Order: sequence, then C-alpha cells, then structure tokens
Amino acid sequence: MLSTVDLAQLDTPQEWDLSDLYASFDDPQLVRDLEALQQEAIAFREAYRGKVNDLAASEIGQALQTLEKLYQKAGALYAFPGLVFSADTRNTEAKQMQDKVMEAVTGVENQVLFFDLEMKALDAEKLKALQASTELQNYQHYLHSIAKFSPYKLSEAVEQTRNQDGLTGRQAFINLRSVHLGEQEYEPVTTPEGQTASTEAELGALLFHPSGEVRYNAYASIRKVIKQHNSLYAYILNTVAQDHKLENQMRGYSSTLAKELLADEVPETVFRAVMDGTRDRFDLWQRYYTLKGKALGEKIRTCDVYAPWGNESAPPLPYKSGVETLMTALEEFDVNYARRAEEFFVKNWVDAKVRPGKRGGAFCWYTPGKHSYLLLSYTEDYNSLFTLAHEMGHGLHYAWIGDRQSYFNSNPPLVLAEIASTFNELLLLDYLLKQAGDNQALKKTLITRQLEDQLNLLFRQSTVSRLELAIHDRATQGTFDQSFVNEQWQALYQELCGDAVEVLPEHQFDWARIGHIYFKPFYCYQYTASNIVSLACYQKYLEAGKDFIPGYMQLLAAGGSQDQIEALRQYVDVDLENPATIQAALQYVESLLNQLQATL
Repeated sequence: MLSTVDLAQLDTPQEWDLSDLYASFDDPQLVRDLEALQQEAIAFREAYRGKVNDLAASEIGQALQTLEKLYQKAGALYAFPGLVFSADTRNTEAKQMQDKVMEAVTGVENQVLFFDLEMKALDAEKLKALQASTELQNYQHYLHSIAKFSPYKLSEAVEQTRNQDGLTGRQAFINLRSVHLGEQEYEPVTTPEGQTASTEAELGALLFHPSGEVRYNAYASIRKVIKQHNSLYAYILNTVAQDHKLENQMRGYSSTLAKELLADEVPETVFRAVMDGTRDRFDLWQRYYTLKGKALGEKIRTCDVYAPWGNESAPPLPYKSGVETLMTALEEFDVNYARRAEEFFVKNWVDAKVRPGKRGGAFCWYTPGKHSYLLLSYTEDYNSLFTLAHEMGHGLHYAWIGDRQSYFNSNPPLVLAEIASTFNELLLLDYLLKQAGDNQALKKTLITRQLEDQLNLLFRQSTVSRLELAIHDRATQGTFDQSFVNEQWQALYQELCGDAVEVLPEHQFDWARIGHIYFKPFYCYQYTASNIVSLACYQKYLEAGKDFIPGYMQLLAAGGSQDQIEALRQYVDVDLENPATIQAALQYVESLLNQLQATL
C-alpha cells in the first residue's frame, strides 16, 4: 500500500510531472539535446554510410548501440511536447514545439535511414552470418525484421521523401483530426442530481447513469458534434487510406492488411481465425443485451449498453480510494509488481485530472531509457478505475522491458502489448469481487461490467477491424466519402446487435471517434487477440498460482526481442494459433453469461 504521506497528494486526480524529460519549452537542455541529436546523426552518417556491407559483426553491434542512443534521445525530445499537447490540445505552444521537434526528428531519421536500407541490401549469406554471430545475440529479432522487410524497401531518396511527407501528409491529417476534436465544445447535460457534464470524458461517464434520458442526452451531445463534422473526418480518413494504398503500391505490399500484419508479427491465419471465431458467436453479445433489456424493462439502445442493472448506481469512487484499491489488488498478485506501480503515483507519472481540451480516451506513453507516462480522465467510477488498471498494466509491462531490453527490443508486438493491461483488469475484478462480500448488488455490477468489457474487446473491437477491411478494400477501388463509412459502420453494428440492441441513427457517425482507424490501421482486432491471450494467461494463473508469475514476468520482459507467438508458447504455454485458445475465451464469456442468468 502507498503510505499516508504519499496518498495526501491524491485527494483529487493528479496531473503529471514531466520534469524527468524537460522543465519547460524554454529549458536550455531541450535546445542542447535537439542540436546534439542533429549533430550525432550527421556524425553517424559520415562514419557508416556506404560501409555497412564491409562491417564486421562487432562493428555493426557498435553502430546499433549508437543508433539506439540516438533514437532514445529523439524519443524523449518528441515525448515532451507530445505529452503536454495531449494534456491540453488547446496549447498552441505545445503544438508548435511538437511540429518543430517532429521536423527535426524527421531530418535525423533521414540522416540515418541509409543504415536500415544498407542492412536490408545485405545478401542472404552475410545476413545469416550476422544472425549466427555472438556479438549480435541481443539483436536477433532486429536482424530477423531486416530480412523480413528487405523485399519492401525503397531507394534512400524515396524513403527520405516518404519521411518528409509525414510532416505535411498522412501524419499531418491524423494530427488535424486530434486538434480539431480537442477544440470541440459539447452541449452540457445536467443530471437530476444537479451534476453538469460538458467535456467528452464527463459526458462519456454519464453513459453509466441510471436515467435513460440522461444517457441519451449525453450520447447525443457528443454525436451531434461528430455529425456536424462528418464530412471532414471522412475526408481525413479517405486521405489516410489513399496514402496507405499508394505506399502499398510503391513497396509491393498486396494490401494495407498484409502490411500491418507483417509489422505486427501476426500470421493472417490468426487474424482470420480471430475474425471468424468472434463473428460466429455474435449470439453471446445479443444474448447478454437481451437479458439486460428484460431486466431494465425496455429494449437496449446503443446509448444504453453501459446502463447499470437496476435503479441504483454505484457510489462515487474518489481517486484516492481507487488508487488504494488498485494497489492492494496488484500487491496480492505480486509485491514487487505493486511496488513498481507505486512509483507512478508517488512520482506523478499519471495525469488523471478531467479538464477541457484534454485528449479523449487514455494511453500509456513509454519513453525508452526513462519510464512511462499514463493519461486518463478519472471520473470517480469503476470504469475509470479499470481504465487506470489497464494503462498501469502497460506501464508495468514497459518497466519490465526497460529492465531487460535495449531500444531495438523495447517495443513489443501489439498482441503482446495489450496482455498486461487486460491481465491487470482481471486481477482488479477478482479482488473487487472478493471485497464485495455479501454485497450482491456490487457483485452483479462488477460481473456485468466484466461481461461488457469482454463483449467490447471480443466483438466491438473486431467489428472496428471489419469496418477497416471495408474501408481499405474500397480505397483500392477509389475514394470514398462519409456516406460510405456511415453506411458500413451502421450495417456492421446492426449485424452485431441483431434484434437485441436498437442501433440509433446517431451511431452511424461514431466511427470518427475511433482514433486507431486513423493512426494505426487494423490495431483494434489486436485488442481482441490480446484479450484472448490474456484470458488464457489468467486461467493458467488461477490454476498454477504463484508458480505462474516467473514465466509471466519473463514474457513481459521479453518485449520485442523475439517472435510473439513463440514467446507465448515458451513462457506461459499459450498457443494463439490453436483454435481452442479462441474457443476457450468465448466459453469464458459464455460461462459468465450463465452465472449472470442464474441470478436473474
């Protein structure tokens, strides 16, 4: 547990302290680091350009270590304005500094880009010899990636142009959406209790309110703004999709899906198995919301999916109480794990305060060589607490990676990247259920919340990727507008919901709120795949107890140092390629449904 002294600062949701990075935009160290970064990139280019083919394994190892330090410095430089801007998207100084650093970092990447290209140009025998060398054992996965992406490389001049285009091309459009969303103001909604909500986070929290009218008004307030800018967000999405298509043509990828799966180290067979396996069990989603509708005495609408079961709502959960609860749950799992989590609160690496202009949603931003920063908007409810547990899972995952891996191995493939976050939520759920004792109302609230979370991860997130399949398939044929995306999203959601949930007309605009479809195509199915793996891991933890923990920690510490499918088999004996693993996750949800139905 955190000490009483430490908890004193947590009476209200905290704001983060970024001084581990820089004191301010006027910090002389920021200017010095930016200048040094550019000079180091020039020196690296002068030392190695045109010479990679002739370097011995030990020399390549030295070059890679130099590159890692350079990228690590670049990461800290970009993180500072990026984090400030995320905390307040109305901060024009942060946006300007972000643009300035992005321009400088792009220039640095172009200076050192030759190394990656010359590595990819090595003949197969040379690359094989490097992979066998003892000097490069720490870089085995990096070398594997070099071989994998070699067929898709472009010339240095073209690669540099692609990087520079990021300043005013695809990435600029993605940033435009973030800036525009952050500037929006929403019609306030006042509850019968006198609470007024006006920010996106506050309105989102009202979707858990007992009153159907309050839920609809909060839902409609956000969608009214999204509808108003429907054509803009579709234009941005079309531009992003068309840019992916052009890149695919230039590099020789068969599709945007193929490109992303290669980067994510996920075989297409696994992707298809996840998509097909979940689509075949839409009945679980529909069964749950049919039960919920009967319990509430009315058909569930899309604004009601998070409605509480019954007239009572859970009591407010102040930030301090939420943090204490999470810390105790983690401590019961592993004391060292909990101590690492404690650092985030004691050292103010968390920004949980609700305020206008703050970026929506939540994230964990890892800065290699330092630590992670967590962002969320804590609204004193269990949903916020589970969000905090989720992002803390990411932060702890990166803490273990930081202990064991250097920069090139610090980025876990995306299925692995979501495991610790979901695992943390399962730890928290079990702890809360035990603490609930005879409080059947709270237990029901927690079980239904877990069910809704599982249904979201397994079915809604995979439906987002079904939308992306339609979007990127359409992009290969030509441009599209908002009507196409609206119709696809509404139809896909209607297929998921069947007769169990009334899909409101406003829901057709909801896709624009899903950031991942802009900045990382086909990310969302990985929430589904990772949740499947997390459930498998958690079942093994329940079976093995504390004996499970060493292998799990090794899995976290592996980061991006090896193939994720093999790492899962090696450390926790989970086989994602086995259809039984997917079926077990779906059966877990079905078992929760059976437990719930037995109480009705």
